[in-house]
Amino acid sequence: MQQLTLKMTGITKVYSTEDMDTHALRGIDLEIYKGDFVSICGPSGCGKSTLLSLLGLLDMPTSGQYCIEEKDVSNLSLSEAAFIRNEKIGFIFQSFNLIDELSVFDNIALPLRYRREKVSEKDIHKKVMECLQIVDMSHRAQHKPNQLSGGQQQRIAIARALVGSPALLLVDEPTGNLDSRNGDAVMEMLQQLNMNGTTLCMVTHDPRYADMATRKLHLLDGKIIDTQNLAEVVG
Repeated sequence: MQQLTLKMTGITKVYSTEDMDTHALRGIDLEIYKGDFVSICGPSGCGKSTLLSLLGLLDMPTSGQYCIEEKDVSNLSLSEAAFIRNEKIGFIFQSFNLIDELSVFDNIALPLRYRREKVSEKDIHKKVMECLQIVDMSHRAQHKPNQLSGGQQQRIAIARALVGSPALLLVDEPTGNLDSRNGDAVMEMLQQLNMNGTTLCMVTHDPRYADMATRKLHLLDGKIIDTQNLAEVVG
């Protein structure tokens, strides 16, 4: 039986101003299982970014229930959300979001140094070097991000996302700032990570990359209008 990583039930998100309410998400039901690779597609303004923010606990839903590994995370305080996010979720952004003042090693180590339970420097070093090896960047550990190419920076961002052994990797347009060759290389790396057991949820506008997922999700006007399990189609 597949292990459920996250479950959303009846999730809505409404942004309210004095003049109007904007319904960004309308009754989202979503289950992601351990080992899934889910892609989220849809036109601009359909709710992709909002859904990713809720999945990553960067924002809270207006209504509905969201559980990660059976823990209800629908209404957490900001501090509790930050702890759960650090422990359970890895992020890969289009813009890399690396800190230029820190070395590659220290960028990757950052999530571990903010853990609720202290991680020893010995364990941090071991885990960082393991993740650098996964992305084939061990030789760049003491470089600064601005000394690396865009493709190399995205590899470092992937290593940083992996270092805490998250239950879920959230990927937001990972190739948006890369040329096609580097974009293809990053996507091949993500696909390999998934084949090795990493659970991924990715927003992308590129249909070629969306097709690399094992499940495709289509959003329109804040609703999931179509899902496709590619494993079932192939099988």
